[in-house]
Amino acid sequence: MSRHFGEIRQLGYVVHDIEAAMEYWSKTLGVGPWFYNPRVPIENYRYNGEAHVPHNSVALANSGFVQVELIQTRNGVPSMYRDFLQAGRTGLQHVAYWTNSYDADLERLLRQGFKPVMSGEVGQNGRFVYFDTEYHPGTVIELSEVAGPKGKMFDLIRAASESWDGVTDPVRPFPDLSQL
Repeated sequence: MSRHFGEIRQLGYVVHDIEAAMEYWSKTLGVGPWFYNPRVPIENYRYNGEAHVPHNSVALANSGFVQVELIQTRNGVPSMYRDFLQAGRTGLQHVAYWTNSYDADLERLLRQGFKPVMSGEVGQNGRFVYFDTEYHPGTVIELSEVAGPKGKMFDLIRAASESWDGVTDPVRPFPDLSQL
């Protein structure tokens, strides 16, 4: 438990080959099933204040209470993920905290001196922001809003992990956020 943010809810890994990473995590580590989106529909994306159109592939699965996110960048758009890879790193890039009070939590963190670097939205009430906190690899902090369909999807992913037999359908498509 972080005294500043609450519980870490997600570990975000930046990888070069998301398909190989899903296979490793499911077969070797027994984590799954993976919900895979080859092109995450990110809206209002900003990096260092500038708008861009990223193409990222993402896979999500739970290991108990913690969600694991695998991220592969598919274009050269500026991002903290690209910076991480260009620094010669792969693996754990960020930890995420989830909130139903995004505006209040964001305002509190800004008052505390946290500086946003990357932000956007995935579905209604699915805003996210990454802060300039990488003082050690893997310590970027993400604040992720889960008040809307994205939160419902996260609940679905966790429930699927609890009943997964370790074999059946290890990779599944993302649910349609507009239907949640």
